[in-house]
Amino acid sequence: MTEVDAIIARLLSLHPKRIDLTLDRMGRILEQLGHPERRLPPVIHVAGTNGKGSTIAFMRAILEAAGATVHAYTSPNLVRVNERYRLGRPGGGALVSDAELAETLIECERINDGAPITVFEITTAVGFMLFARHPADVLLLEVGLGGRFDATNVIDQPLASVITSISFDHVEHLGDSITKIAAEKAGILKAGAPAIVAPQANEAREVVARQAARVGAPLHIAGEDWAVSQERGRLVFQDDDGLLDLPAPRLVGRHQFDNAGTAIATLRSVGTQKLPAAAFEAGLLAADWPARLQRLAHGRLLALVPDGSELWVDGGHNPDGGRVIAAALADLEERVSRPLVLIVGMLATKDSAGFLRNFAGLARRVVGVPIRQPTTVAGDAIAAAAQAVGIPAENAATIEDALTAIGRFNLEQPPRILVTGSLYFAGEVLAANGTIPE
Repeated sequence: MTEVDAIIARLLSLHPKRIDLTLDRMGRILEQLGHPERRLPPVIHVAGTNGKGSTIAFMRAILEAAGATVHAYTSPNLVRVNERYRLGRPGGGALVSDAELAETLIECERINDGAPITVFEITTAVGFMLFARHPADVLLLEVGLGGRFDATNVIDQPLASVITSISFDHVEHLGDSITKIAAEKAGILKAGAPAIVAPQANEAREVVARQAARVGAPLHIAGEDWAVSQERGRLVFQDDDGLLDLPAPRLVGRHQFDNAGTAIATLRSVGTQKLPAAAFEAGLLAADWPARLQRLAHGRLLALVPDGSELWVDGGHNPDGGRVIAAALADLEERVSRPLVLIVGMLATKDSAGFLRNFAGLARRVVGVPIRQPTTVAGDAIAAAAQAVGIPAENAATIEDALTAIGRFNLEQPPRILVTGSLYFAGEVLAANGTIPE
């Protein structure tokens, strides 16, 4: 256990007995810390259900290609807590060092003085301290849960607010309908700050538009104020400032065209439309976001799969996430046909059947694996959920056992293997493979 891990373990003991979604604890600790949230670089605040991290990755890559220094705060981390904090530097940012992160965690722990606080709240306060101490041109700030009462929603005057794709997730906290969830996400909108809205279901878009009108946030809505499309394998973006004909994003999947379009629309809406086309082009080709249809080209786990197999990892974990992953895999199948095997680990708070239903008719087999989390779904329960939607399935105790089992499936050619179902599971797999995000 590293020093950072030990501090996080201590902070877990301060977690309130129940999560009451308010900003009271954040207000208290930020006041005690001297309000670092008021000393940040200009903030682009990003909420939504799916696509937040990828949209931030595109914005960061584009801005860095234009020579800007960019901080980024994202969650959850996959392997190390450091992944949540990327500090901007000339020529490209880097994750915060162990030493600086431990020092800042201890400082916030001391200031908090044992008061009840969630780990996300105190790690967000840590981020504000780090980002306030290091100059940068922009801070890309990702919401953790919801928006209205999220720990990040203490920024009074963001440069822009972004709402990515909204769908069902965290219904126990955000509500059991798209309109309720959209209302929570739209809680980040602020007066005068452009609100960039990714492609949405009609009911979600209407809720966001009403909230934007209520607070006085200028709207930039996909399909109305800007548009992105895939044409002859390229990304075409158009808004009132003109058209950009760009290469396809480096990140895999049709959904990444929408995420890239949202990133471009955001940067053009905040006065950065003078960014050269070359920066947008370079950014789309450079953007990287681990565990989002990430192919593992090397590492310890590859030795366990049949020779010639493909091994992919994606942290998708809700029905809409499953839909876009399945669509991307169907596209891969059209280009290079291989039998598809899923290794799935999920949390009990997620809709396993809804997620797996997207892969019926596409996946040959599912192997259910438990995650090292208290609320994991047992491997045999995942297998049962897969069988219920028509996919042959079995279970294994570990990722290593699951990969070894695939060699006994007697498939006609080396398979395409996707490990999916949870970002926590994706992190475990990356760690087991020796693939540490940087």
